[in-house]
Amino acid sequence: MGVIDLDRLEVQLGGRTVLDGLTGELRGNAIGLLGPNGAGKSTLINTLLGFHTPSRGSARVFGLDACRDRASIRQRIGYMPENDSFIGNMSGVRFVRYMAELAGLPAGEALERAHEALFYVGLGEVRYRKVNTYSLGMKQLIKLAQALAHGPRLLILDEPTNGLDPMARQRMIQVIKEIRKEGSIRLLISSHLLRDIDETCDEVLILKNGRVAALCNIEAERRSHRNFIELETVGATNEFCESLRGQGCECACFPDGRVKLVMPDQIEARDLYVIAAEKGIQIRRIHLRRDSLEDIFLRAMDNERARGELVSL
Repeated sequence: MGVIDLDRLEVQLGGRTVLDGLTGELRGNAIGLLGPNGAGKSTLINTLLGFHTPSRGSARVFGLDACRDRASIRQRIGYMPENDSFIGNMSGVRFVRYMAELAGLPAGEALERAHEALFYVGLGEVRYRKVNTYSLGMKQLIKLAQALAHGPRLLILDEPTNGLDPMARQRMIQVIKEIRKEGSIRLLISSHLLRDIDETCDEVLILKNGRVAALCNIEAERRSHRNFIELETVGATNEFCESLRGQGCECACFPDGRVKLVMPDQIEARDLYVIAAEKGIQIRRIHLRRDSLEDIFLRAMDNERARGELVSL
């Protein structure tokens, strides 16, 4: 059982199919949710929260059905929305306490948790100020604080760095990393910024036109497409390339001594130096290229086989 299990999930809104047969098991500690505008990211989040009823299939959170067990699921989820939803004349601590009470905590415990959550995200010094006096960065952090206050098992963050300046963004990313490292709370992070997902997540779900374009472990996906290497060499590069091809490498040589190659799994970078020494080649520089999340995302967008099932990139 994953954190989130999707089984042929279909959601229709206004007579239009927005989510079309999503199937997959999301197991990561921090799951990134990516896709272009209109891909269905917000609809999926709202379905997990119980605001949309599937027209077909199901979505489960920790084994609970998102439709039948929505009250139980909401007790286990902390939700940081993209748009501000504040009661402006409340102080920060009163607002977070109020949200914790709505999540089911008794008043005394809710107040204690509110103080703890505000200090945790770095707003302890301003917790008695009214929320409508907060800066944009502070408002983002208090949205995170209210999502954490009741002790959820899953934290859903919708565009957590939206509109933040570089310093405020870095603070938000650092808090998210701390939550992930602590390990008791799973994360689902929706963002338009690939960099945010790359820095915080170990698994990614990519949607395209309401379908699953890719669902993968980010690091495993990088390793499976790793093996792009560029060398700067001095010597008889043609003979060197022939030897590399004999070892199963795909290889291209250039007149200036550059060699670009893709290595098979059985070849390591150190083997290149052995082959080079045998051929009298000097390797002046070696550059190992790993796929970025952008590469993974673009492959998913170009993959025309995405029809609601998991796609192997």
